[in-house]
Amino acid sequence: MTGAPEALGRRTSAWVLLLHTVTFRQARALVPAVLALGITRGLGDGLGTVVALVVGITVLSLLGAAISWWRFSYTDGESAIVVTRGLLSRSARTVPNDRIRGVEVEAPVLHRLLGLVRVRIDAAAGSVTSEEELVIDGVTRAEGDRLRHRLLTHAAAQDAGEGGRHAAADPEEELLRFDYRWLVYAPLVGSYLAVPLAAGGALLRAAEELPDQFVPEFWSPDVSDTRIVVRLVVSGLLLLILGSIIGSALVNWRFRLLRRGGALVAVRGLVTRRHTELDIDRIRGCTISEGLGMRLVGAARVSALVTGLGDAARRGQVLPLGPAELARALSVELVDHPGPLHRHPPAARRRSIARGTVPGLLVAAAGGVLTAMTGWWPLLAAGGALVLLGIPLGLARYTALGHVAGPRSFAIRSGWLVRSHTVLQDRAVVGWEVRQSLAQRRAGLVTVLACVGAGSGGYTARDMAADEAAEFAQAASGSWAGTLTPYH
Repeated sequence: MTGAPEALGRRTSAWVLLLHTVTFRQARALVPAVLALGITRGLGDGLGTVVALVVGITVLSLLGAAISWWRFSYTDGESAIVVTRGLLSRSARTVPNDRIRGVEVEAPVLHRLLGLVRVRIDAAAGSVTSEEELVIDGVTRAEGDRLRHRLLTHAAAQDAGEGGRHAAADPEEELLRFDYRWLVYAPLVGSYLAVPLAAGGALLRAAEELPDQFVPEFWSPDVSDTRIVVRLVVSGLLLLILGSIIGSALVNWRFRLLRRGGALVAVRGLVTRRHTELDIDRIRGCTISEGLGMRLVGAARVSALVTGLGDAARRGQVLPLGPAELARALSVELVDHPGPLHRHPPAARRRSIARGTVPGLLVAAAGGVLTAMTGWWPLLAAGGALVLLGIPLGLARYTALGHVAGPRSFAIRSGWLVRSHTVLQDRAVVGWEVRQSLAQRRAGLVTVLACVGAGSGGYTARDMAADEAAEFAQAASGSWAGTLTPYH
């Protein structure tokens, strides 16, 4: 297994040496020490030392990149791909083609300048190092396209010069294209809001590391003036909203979802262009996610659930943001529509309200004791407010619950802050688990977990009627689940 890659293995482009040297990939850990030394020595006497250290680190980075490139090779054989790396400690990882779940071709800015791409191969190969993907960094676009097509279709090997013509032979069907009007939904998505917050935090940390003479004096507002505080808050919110929209636009720039032969292809990105391809035969379901704010404006996101796919939240995303109606239509297109959801019994509503109000009741009880002893009542008032808020919270959690089993698929819905509606094919289920707490036993309820080999690995129907569990499992996955022990 280790000899073949040496003789027959392909190498990445030699331009990757320049790429890894410019980004200090091999000596990145030494860069902070150089910057710290430069700051402490100043830009006068220590300038020559800093330049010498930077040159030394660049040389070390180039040397490390050259060794890594020289000792890295990959072989895409008839039945498996082999990646070999390492100088002193050699490793050769072999992944059968039928264990490959998806291929993503990335083209960051520096890669595009050099005409290179990075290929990420999701492989459910049971690595003891918990690595679910292989990364081949620094191949040409034509070679990346050839690898993507070959690994997903298991086609026969062809000459490397034919590179980019494989994918063009397959007809394309465009399922959807990102509408830039959907960017107005971005401020309602937590991951997009995190982009400007992270950028602002990074700028503040960088400013703190600089000497005082290099940090300009900023205007210090008078926080005692209410009008100034209001303006600052409004300006901060506007910047947060604008940053989330810009972040969403950069990530989803020219997003397209295509069906090409037996693959589902998602293309997106402005700064880093990503081309993700998933094997349709391995898609076992999809999840429609709707945050609280997104539900208010009728927006949603869709992720495909693919067996063995790593980082499914990003790589399996087939609709990054869009109208909820389009999300449901795409779910039907990719998987199925098992039918309208069944509501959970009234006992589930009572239990949900109880769970929402118990924290407030505990705070109110502690506040009552404190009020009787000291006369301090704010804690009692806070407990009462929490109880009042817990009632609509419990009702909202109950309203989100639902399940249904159709002829070829089943659906489970749950969640209040982020509502997830998951549709799964019946063949996706590898097992069932039924849980019942003491409180659920008294109420005649159970929690049913569908164990699947895709997505998060398990999807839960909480507070289902106990006498419906076995029937639901059998209808959702077949007669073998009829042996599920009934709970009463």
